[in-house]
Amino acid sequence: MMKGFGLYSVYRQAFLLLGLFTCGVPAFSTPAMLGIDPQEKGYYESKKIMCKDGSKSFSRDRLNDDFCDCADGTDEPGTSACPEGKFYCTNTGHAPILMSSSRVNDGICDCCDGSDEYYGKIRCPNTCRKAGKVVTEKLLEKFLVNKERFSIDKQEREHAKRKFLSEETALRSTKQEDKKLKDTIQKLKV
Repeated sequence: MMKGFGLYSVYRQAFLLLGLFTCGVPAFSTPAMLGIDPQEKGYYESKKIMCKDGSKSFSRDRLNDDFCDCADGTDEPGTSACPEGKFYCTNTGHAPILMSSSRVNDGICDCCDGSDEYYGKIRCPNTCRKAGKVVTEKLLEKFLVNKERFSIDKQEREHAKRKFLSEETALRSTKQEDKKLKDTIQKLKV
């Protein structure tokens, strides 16, 4: 048997190569604050964090450790470990979304920034700016249509106001003529 070709040696070499490629970072580590709404980051900054349902607390090092400690998913916003968890997609350039954390690392790009597929099973292109541009163009188009409608409505209101004033003037004139006729009739009766 040749030295260095045993099963142990093969595993050792594989782990060494894996270590070289990952530079000492675990292959599937989850950034601690991944999936957390920026407005809630303060909630997660203490060393002991309470589950939002109040059932228990967990240490900060257990945040996003891929093990569900809280039934409500408070401790796993960045993994799919908790069925009730919520994952926040920042989606810079487009609208942020809050989705079920069960959709994290499921092989489908749910966030337009690809942040929900960080294990690397698939590569999600960042389509947020493109999607944001489409939404912005649609909103601008809707704004311009509404602006035109408002302008037409304003013109119609102004026309209706002028017509009302004209008819009001005509009515006053008719009432004045009616009064003159009644006065003339009264004078003739005398």
